[in-house]
Amino acid sequence: MLPTLHDTAAALQQGRVTSAELTEAALARAADPAGEGARVYTRVYAEQARAAARASDTLRAAGLARSPIDGLPISIKDLFDVAGETTMAGSVAREGEPAADEHAVVVQRLLAAGAVIIGRTNMVEFAYSGLGINPHYGTPRNPWDRTTGRIPGGSSSGAGVSVTDGMALGAIGSDTGGSVRIPAALCGLTGFKPSAWRVSMAGVLPLSTNLDSIGPIAATVRCCATLDAILAGDEIGATEPVWHAASLRGLRFAVPTTVVLDGMDETVSATFSATLDKLAQAGALIEEIEIPEFAQLAQINAKGGFTAAEAWAWHRDLLARAGDRYDPRVGSRIRRGEAMSAADYLDLLQAREAWVAAVDHRIAGYDAMLMPTVPVVAPTIAEVTASDEAYYAANGLILRNPTFINFLDGCALSVPCHAEGSAPVGLMIAGANGADARILSIGMGVEDLLRG
Repeated sequence: MLPTLHDTAAALQQGRVTSAELTEAALARAADPAGEGARVYTRVYAEQARAAARASDTLRAAGLARSPIDGLPISIKDLFDVAGETTMAGSVAREGEPAADEHAVVVQRLLAAGAVIIGRTNMVEFAYSGLGINPHYGTPRNPWDRTTGRIPGGSSSGAGVSVTDGMALGAIGSDTGGSVRIPAALCGLTGFKPSAWRVSMAGVLPLSTNLDSIGPIAATVRCCATLDAILAGDEIGATEPVWHAASLRGLRFAVPTTVVLDGMDETVSATFSATLDKLAQAGALIEEIEIPEFAQLAQINAKGGFTAAEAWAWHRDLLARAGDRYDPRVGSRIRRGEAMSAADYLDLLQAREAWVAAVDHRIAGYDAMLMPTVPVVAPTIAEVTASDEAYYAANGLILRNPTFINFLDGCALSVPCHAEGSAPVGLMIAGANGADARILSIGMGVEDLLRG
């Protein structure tokens, strides 16, 4: 069982450990040549982290704690501006680009809360894939079956492995089509994609302004709720907030049968079915429903969707200057946006509005939707990089279910639902825009049941 934010904060408060000790342990794991640190972090802030830890310990000794994460080691995705540095976003194409003038808002909020930022985590170049492969900085190996070498999930690949391997207690990533929930699911962690409006994107290098959101990866739903509150700028005190787990008895859950259950492997299918049985035994009401709009999304996005159009608008000048330095599998996907016209983009906006209204109507009577976060367990790195065909097929399958929630502009958790020691499988608990508090509360109830 991984350490949680609230248990570690309690240990700090009781004097059983210091922030300096936590920080040194995280830095040691990141620097271990036998570990994944060189592929997890693109930059480690060793001296800054030590200074932040000393400051936290000094304040705590004086009876002052700034937040529930004061003094705790946290990692940030290489997508967020840090003043004085060029945000590389898992690429080498931005070498020589101007440095950021100020921290991203999410970085500012973490620092104000007393978080000890260990470093920037590796990611798929420019966040444009769900697999976690990076040819420039290497690919962190999934903690499950590490000897074989399996994908960590992406695009927040280093984020997930920083938590599983004890290089951070929590990680902050981005989620445009599952980039928080996918690594959480494949690595046996919890990840939360909030409604996009909750967390400021100021100072974050965009992929798709219509779909991007910022969310945490951590050991538990409660950890994610705490980090989400800090990222969103919610008013919380210095001690761990009292989060209320929803009672599962009488909750109505919709299990979409359209598309999301297609292509499940035996492990995910059996684990998902067993999880639904546990929820039903706890008194939850589970109903399979069709959501035909899910089957329409591939056609709506046939020309590349928001991601290609908006990524092309941001990258076109950089591609002209340094296109030969991009991962070809990323550059080719971005270039799809070049062929999209203004009319195509306006059609997409209109189609999304109608699609969201239709899906919201279908799920309005339910407390949440349940589905496998990813329909397969983590494939091997060798499998997905064997050819472009294998890469794109795996990427499409792994992104498929999480993408529905981004297009819905909704919120979703991925919660581990596998037996300890077996291949990680994530249960996605999803709701409409603005249902964040309710989804987190339900997630805590589900987590308590599955861990009980």
